[in-house]
Amino acid sequence: MKKAKTSPPIDPLDVFDPARWGLCLAAILDLGLRLYRFWERYRHVFASRTRDTSSNAYLYLRAMLTLDHERNFKNMARRLDQGGDGQALQHFMSTSPWDKGAVFRQIQTDLSAIPAVRQGSVVILDESADAKAGEQSAGAARQRNGRLGKVDVCQVGTYLAYANVAANLWTLIDGELFLPEVWLTPAYADQRQACGVPAEQVFQPKTDLGLQMIDRARANGLPFERVACDAFYGRDRQFRAELQAKNVLYAADVPANTRVYRCEPRVGIPRKRHRRGPAPTRWKVLSRHRSHPVSRIAHSKHTTWQHLRLRPTERGWLEADFAIERVWTITATGQVRAEWLVIRRELNGDCAYTLLNDPPDTPAPTLIAASCQRYFTERVYEEAKTDLGWAEFQALKYRAWEHHLALTALALWFVAETKWQWAQTYTRDPHLRQQLEVEVLPALSTANVCELLRAVLPVPTLTPASAIQIVIRILLDRAASTRSRLKARINQETSP
Repeated sequence: MKKAKTSPPIDPLDVFDPARWGLCLAAILDLGLRLYRFWERYRHVFASRTRDTSSNAYLYLRAMLTLDHERNFKNMARRLDQGGDGQALQHFMSTSPWDKGAVFRQIQTDLSAIPAVRQGSVVILDESADAKAGEQSAGAARQRNGRLGKVDVCQVGTYLAYANVAANLWTLIDGELFLPEVWLTPAYADQRQACGVPAEQVFQPKTDLGLQMIDRARANGLPFERVACDAFYGRDRQFRAELQAKNVLYAADVPANTRVYRCEPRVGIPRKRHRRGPAPTRWKVLSRHRSHPVSRIAHSKHTTWQHLRLRPTERGWLEADFAIERVWTITATGQVRAEWLVIRRELNGDCAYTLLNDPPDTPAPTLIAASCQRYFTERVYEEAKTDLGWAEFQALKYRAWEHHLALTALALWFVAETKWQWAQTYTRDPHLRQQLEVEVLPALSTANVCELLRAVLPVPTLTPASAIQIVIRILLDRAASTRSRLKARINQETSP
């Protein structure tokens, strides 16, 4: 009886060699200066003709990347600036007129300059909700919270992420706050004014916000090959048709009840069959072909499946059963469109459905790979909320939300750019993967970069003297607030 082969023991000293992991001590020690130089590239977008408040942007970036909890204005100012009550930072975020769009345009311009993203990149349209205790914050209302899986009071943003699998690079490149229709009614006029919602703001569906962000990315010259989106956007037939009209390839997830035709239907206005009554004006399907929900195709015995291993990941190989079929759909205006349907069946039997508008001769591997790219948007949101405190933001104003989004995206881009440049400069030991018996070595995460940054940019420790000054300043602020309320009450009592 042969003995089972055993793996050689792992030398702990050997695997803790930083060079084998592509970690250079000199680069890590330079990480704080790297952040400062990064901010200097962007500081022009935070300055106006009369005032330069860009130093607050650096403070905010540094706080997001080095604090691990309670990232509010006061903590940022006290712990990083060794004093202050956060009012200057709050004014910079809530009132200062700098434009978030300028930040995103610069991020997209810097991304476009990387040769590695000129092929194989995708933009991913999605949304994310943050629960709120009340409706005081801009856009907060009872609406669908996808993270919680229910309708609740929350803010919802529509976002555009960018990903390139080969370059192992992903980041956030645009975003808009969704304002529910109720927020644009006369009943909310005072609330809009209190939150600083622009007076010219009109209601825009999430699909319109998404198309606008995609148009901005294209106008800015950002290279990408297709748009990926979840089922909320993918189920909108007109949204897919508009992407097609813009000559944009898409991979749109759709719900299981999405109806498609397996043969091309004939659509038109029926002829008038009776003398009486008006002539038909609405289009109908004139052929006998019937539509089917995509879930029925997945369970049909005539559907052909193939099992594929797409790529190695940290959790093992990404593999599943796939079925591909040419189908037809009809837009709201009666236009018949041919699309590819890719069905992905997991090992537990769950299925996901994706519609694509690639040409008829597109190879199956291309379609299958394109249908599996939305994973990266989850990475973007998870890192922004878990590692950078995106969801900790509590300001009420519309402009503050936009500014927080822009600086969160800037922090994500700093991490993404750092990881990518380090990977190009400091290679990993190719034998480490075999030694650890894994298909792919874990990549540096946002949390890893933040940990290294905290080491070279430690949070200052308050001295007793500085703590006393902070307490006195808080007491002075409270006294000023009390004095203001008393004056207002006296004026109210003495007014005729």
